Amino acid sequence: MALQIPCAFCGLRSVEEFGYGEVPQVPHGITDPDARDVDRVYMKTNSDGPTPEAWFHAFGCRRWTSITRHRSADTWL
Repeated sequence: MALQIPCAFCGLRSVEEFGYGEVPQVPHGITDPDARDVDRVYMKTNSDGPTPEAWFHAFGCRRWTSITRHRSADTWL
């Protein structure tokens, strides 16, 4: 079974209807613009435990929803 995302407007929907939107956090110590771009694109954080996430309901209400997900248990909080 695919991951189900709770949309505030449409209810529980399949993850295939959504696009993930991460706010990249580049360390302040990286000052070179090219190095910042590489870090922003390729160095994704994958923390364990509860993590706030933003999802865009592209094939539904076309709104952003902010959800906290426990990544190791793969459940919504």
